[in-house]
Amino acid sequence: MAKNLRLKAARAAKDMSQKDLAGMVGVTRQTVNAIEMGDYNPTIRLCLAICRVLEKTLDEIFGEG
Repeated sequence: MAKNLRLKAARAAKDMSQKDLAGMVGVTRQTVNAIEMGDYNPTIRLCLAICRVLEKTLDEIFGEG
């Protein structure tokens, strides 16, 4: 899996740490880090929660392009 730089950029644009985002979506900081590093494939429910917090669409954060 490739790194998710769009997730990292969207999080940084909101001035949120991995810990901040993790707390808002109910996972650990390590889970957010693993998603950003491409080491973990999140569930659709987690993807949607992340998108809601970051005010982005699924495609903007997790899309193929």
